[in-house]
Amino acid sequence: MSAPKPSLRIAGYAALFDKADASRDTIRPGAFARTLGERREPFPLFWQHRPDQRIGWVETAGEDERGLRIVASIDNPQGRAAKLLRKRAVNGLSFGYRARGYLNTVDGRELADIELFEVSVVTHPLQHHARVHFVT
Repeated sequence: MSAPKPSLRIAGYAALFDKADASRDTIRPGAFARTLGERREPFPLFWQHRPDQRIGWVETAGEDERGLRIVASIDNPQGRAAKLLRKRAVNGLSFGYRARGYLNTVDGRELADIELFEVSVVTHPLQHHARVHFVT
């Protein structure tokens, strides 16, 4: 019998509400509610938004007062992505999406309805404070 593979889980915020990102998009509370309610399968966790580099799965995703909070597991806890996360060399989070409902303003877009496709661990998130907060 082989020993169980050590696991690695991360938690953090992939998006923050009411804070403009570097591309001037501001996500409003409730923007993810429809996609989270409709989605039945887990979201993939990508490395740097690259679908050819899926590094895990999002176990839970939900909105709270701060933003979109996620908990994800890493497939290969001994791999490069896991090592960089443990060392905190990379700790940004981001997400792939389609805006289903938004308003253009002089300050940028206000996103009210977002179709979420994936969450990614990234080096430089568009929302500076969208980060991994826990690595276990």
